[in-house]
Amino acid sequence: MHSPAEAEADACVEELRQALAAHGITLPSLGLDLPAFAARCPTRPLVALGNCNLLTAKALAAALRKGAA
Repeated sequence: MHSPAEAEADACVEELRQALAAHGITLPSLGLDLPAFAARCPTRPLVALGNCNLLTAKALAAALRKGAA
């Protein structure tokens, strides 16, 4: 069963995935940082953005610039 923090983190990752997809951007390794859930002390979950190629990085930068305008 998911904890409230894990459920919130899953929802956040899915929201980010959909927002990126709206700009034609896919980060294949987007997900939760699982070691953050294994920590002894409760912490806020971390989102792992992962690696991407230069084309994806440029598309992401362009989408962020457009959104900031």
